[in-house]
Amino acid sequence: MLEKHTPSLFPIVLFNGAYISAAVAGAVLQGNREFVFYIVIMLVLIAVMALVHRLVRLSVPLLWALSLWGLLHMAGGLVPLPQGWPYEGKHAVLYSLWFIPNLLKYDQIVHAYGFGVTTWLCWHALSGSIRQRFQVTLPPTLGPLTLCTAAGVGFGALNEVIEFIAVLSLPDTNVGGYENTGWDLVANLIGSVVAALFIRWRYRQA
Repeated sequence: MLEKHTPSLFPIVLFNGAYISAAVAGAVLQGNREFVFYIVIMLVLIAVMALVHRLVRLSVPLLWALSLWGLLHMAGGLVPLPQGWPYEGKHAVLYSLWFIPNLLKYDQIVHAYGFGVTTWLCWHALSGSIRQRFQVTLPPTLGPLTLCTAAGVGFGALNEVIEFIAVLSLPDTNVGGYENTGWDLVANLIGSVVAALFIRWRYRQA
């Protein structure tokens, strides 16, 4: 049972339920089989995060950060671009949008943000587990932060495997080619490193 002072998670649950419902409706109306696949993956990930939260009590800011990532991901594949906006590939959706033509895409920003948040999640889970088991506060030194950064990048690579499965399973996807995958991995690494540096900075400010 949750303690009385534990913040209510109802707004977070409502937020996630709202954008997932909108994504389901959008994917069905557009006949977007690729995003039906990703919505199923999202539901599995939400269930996994619920289990992780049960075990190590994720902070409310971290839960909101994960929820925002989910929204950005769903919007990326379903929100169409206004006519004339620059994009790459055959699908004029947010994920294909060039913020800086041939240099920076919406997709890359979401990757950096998302796997930065994943690195934060890994740190929270690692430090929380050690605190619960050994009653010791784990400082964010080079070793643990490197481990969490590697975990964030590893989860980013797993995401590319899932996208590869989508390419093999579905006739028309917006995943992109080898170069796109490479830039996704670079964005994942940048986001994970920035998250680790931020965790270290916050510790020094405390």
